Amino acid sequence: MELIKIYIFLSLILITSLVANPILAQPRRLGTPTMAPRPTIAPTIEGQSRPAVEAGPRFAACDLCGYCPPNPPPQSWSSCQKCLYPDINPDPAGQESLAVDPETNSLIAGAPGRMYTFLGCITTGSGGFTEEGSAGGVIQSLLRVIFSTVGGIAFLYLLYGSFIVATSQNDPEKINYGKRVISGAIIGLIFSLSSVFIINLIANQVLKIPGFGEVPTH
Repeated sequence: MELIKIYIFLSLILITSLVANPILAQPRRLGTPTMAPRPTIAPTIEGQSRPAVEAGPRFAACDLCGYCPPNPPPQSWSSCQKCLYPDINPDPAGQESLAVDPETNSLIAGAPGRMYTFLGCITTGSGGFTEEGSAGGVIQSLLRVIFSTVGGIAFLYLLYGSFIVATSQNDPEKINYGKRVISGAIIGLIFSLSSVFIINLIANQVLKIPGFGEVPTH
């Protein structure tokens, strides 16, 4: 009888607690993972351009005159710069001859119609070396160098012959030798001065070879 009363009492306490806390009466699900909230991605607007990143100036490894930093420029760089890059800063430290053209993605081109060689700056006019008349311009430049050299040698012989005559001390052999040297030097000077004019006249007026007699434009 006492056990029945205790059982009834405990049952009333359990029913009262369940009524007071309904959450305890719900069954729990074991092992159900909880999902973390996903981050929301803002929609992109079509046609919206990203800000462009400005690239800095780029430089080539070497220029057309053989200047390759960090090595020092060659001795002929100044003369070559005046021939191929007449409009840039003559100071090689500025590296303007090494600048890369952003449009063509290549080294800046030299002055059109010019080439720097061991003979110096050779010009062919406003066109390049592949244009019509470029061969005539190159030949004209080479002939000008050759005849200028011949004229310089003839002038030195003229001075040498004059020195022999001045120091002959009335020696007939030295006087005659000096006169022959002087006459040969005068003939050489006349030949060198008139050769360029004669060749240009024949090539330009008679044979009509393009490139002769044209004044190069800068």
